[in-house]
Amino acid sequence: MRIALIKGDGIGVDVAEATMAIVEAALAKVGEQAPVYDEILSGAGYYKETGVDIEPGGEERAEAADAIFLGAIGLPSIRHKDGTEISPHLRLRDRFGLYAGVRPVKAYPNAPQRLADPRAAGIDLIILRESTEGLFYSAAAHNRSLVVNDDEVQDILRITRKTTTKLHDFAFNLARKRRERGKPGHLTCVDKANVFTSLAFFRKLFDEVKERHPDVPVGYNYVDAQALDLVRKPWEFDVMVTENMFGDILSDLAGGLVGGMGMAACAEIGDANGLFQPAHGSAPDIMGQDKANPLAAILSGALMLDYLAEKLERPVLADAADLINGAVEHGFEENALRPMEFGGDMGTKAVTNQLLSRISNRMPAKTSVSA
Repeated sequence: MRIALIKGDGIGVDVAEATMAIVEAALAKVGEQAPVYDEILSGAGYYKETGVDIEPGGEERAEAADAIFLGAIGLPSIRHKDGTEISPHLRLRDRFGLYAGVRPVKAYPNAPQRLADPRAAGIDLIILRESTEGLFYSAAAHNRSLVVNDDEVQDILRITRKTTTKLHDFAFNLARKRRERGKPGHLTCVDKANVFTSLAFFRKLFDEVKERHPDVPVGYNYVDAQALDLVRKPWEFDVMVTENMFGDILSDLAGGLVGGMGMAACAEIGDANGLFQPAHGSAPDIMGQDKANPLAAILSGALMLDYLAEKLERPVLADAADLINGAVEHGFEENALRPMEFGGDMGTKAVTNQLLSRISNRMPAKTSVSA
């Protein structure tokens, strides 16, 4: 496997290195070799030094890899002249067509529960965020805004048939896969179709795609009502598909319900490429202090292995992903994972070492058999 590795800024370096250690341990446990890394320099720190946000040829090298792993990018003190932060990862999403932003949200035992209702302990859902268009379309590349002057700025909310149809097909297939794994497999279309023509179009396309997937139960929610329902009754949702900005906001809200952004894994998948990263920021205030919670990045590494299992037709890689997910689950069950983010006594290295020990001592999963 060839992994394009972008450690990025701040704690991105710490959590990326922790993740690769865990990925290599899980691969070794199932009899697989470690990946070959192509480390690419990119981020706000690199921009400050060179005036560009990714090294020459970096985008092409990322595209050629089997998958891309990114630690975190951005430093609040380093910005473009227009005030926006350095964000080459948005351009990578745009360039590679990474339309399916998969944001799992799962409650773990002994992790903080923000809701008093005992049903919150069973939260296990996915927010599927379109990641190339929507209200982020202008942000993916500079000079896309319709109007930019000292009196007015107009950004673009873009919804296209091509991208949104692929997103909805991905959503229905994801819901079906979850049902096959014992989850509800219910899909909710989240939009603001009652106000915006663009989002009425988003829902129209959802209904068109729905006709091809009659076995998947569906529902609809306006985004403001969905935000309310994620606080009132998140356990009633399984997969939600939504526009880019809505998904950005809702996934952070949902992450807060299960502990914080240190648990927020992310996969961004297109037709030919996949990028995996924790959804949190670079937190430069704790960089290099062994305080960062690496679990969002590590769980993103498991998502990467699942993706590669299918892309490369190597089911054993999914077994490695299961080892990682199981180690995290059982680690929380036994109160052996206590990240500082949650007021615990374990920094980045301690959390990583605990998972390494669990993976090395666990029997490897039975290798899947392809159909």
